[in-house]
Amino acid sequence: MIFLWPWMLISILLVPVLAASYIRLTRKTEQTKADNDPMKWLQTSAGKIPGTRRHLPGILFLLGLTVLLVGMARPEMEVDLPRIEGTVILAFDVSNSMSAKDIEPSRMEAAKSAAKIFVENQPSTIQLGVVAFSNGGFVLQPPTNDQSAVLAAIDRLTPQGATSLGQGIFSSLNAITGEAISINPDEITEETPQIDIGHFPSAVVLMLTDGENTSSPDPLEIAQLAADAGVRIYPVGIGSPEGTVLEIDGYNVITQLNEIQLQQIASLTNGSYYYAEDQESLQEIYDSVDLQLTIRGDKIEVTALFAGLSLLILLIGSGLSLLWFGRMPI
Repeated sequence: MIFLWPWMLISILLVPVLAASYIRLTRKTEQTKADNDPMKWLQTSAGKIPGTRRHLPGILFLLGLTVLLVGMARPEMEVDLPRIEGTVILAFDVSNSMSAKDIEPSRMEAAKSAAKIFVENQPSTIQLGVVAFSNGGFVLQPPTNDQSAVLAAIDRLTPQGATSLGQGIFSSLNAITGEAISINPDEITEETPQIDIGHFPSAVVLMLTDGENTSSPDPLEIAQLAADAGVRIYPVGIGSPEGTVLEIDGYNVITQLNEIQLQQIASLTNGSYYYAEDQESLQEIYDSVDLQLTIRGDKIEVTALFAGLSLLILLIGSGLSLLWFGRMPI
């Protein structure tokens, strides 16, 4: 326990002064009654000898006053409170195929609209970041509690280029660690020794993509890097498995959802794969993401608690004194 106004604790010196006054007054009162009573017994109005209970109201009064004076120093305690916290990276596939309209108004616009609602519904304890990836990846917005900055980053997303799921995962890990990971993702293979980038069990990557991987590195090798760091990946498949035709630079290109690779990424990182068949189901997916509930200590001022406890003790002491002796304790 710490005190915001520790100098107020000096006031507690008043308590022993009052205690000494109470003892002196009690002895004087008993001596006076003893001198006037041949039997030298202190009795109540009912004729009963009160004994040591006559001191209980006074003790309660001094105890209540002590608690009140401690409360005036504004005590602060660390209390363990459950809260949802962590880091969520929204990793958007911004390749040309995300402009397909098999989800209205388009894959990209549907993903952005649902993501904005997700951002607005998050508590301040969740840090949100935005990553954009196509044939490369970059951190558009580092993790922050500033929701307006995250929403502005989402608004800037536009489709362009090819698709590299591995680059998307790698850039998300850079955002989570807060620094560039010192290895070329294209050099990560099955033979690469385990790379320690830290442990981030409260970090989640929401990867919004159609799953069509057309560029290196191998997404499963980079997903293993995330799994080793305790980062869960939740791929959200956007588009239709049947596919649709998209015109890119005057050419008609067939683009379709590749669920198998996204399911493998989710399984490898202990996440879950979701299929978004329309904008409504995409919003439901955001609502079902498992953000961890953790217990953390927070410092909370408990002045009101001390004041309430003090008042309760004083009321009990006063009530007993009035009940037993028909007067206040001091």
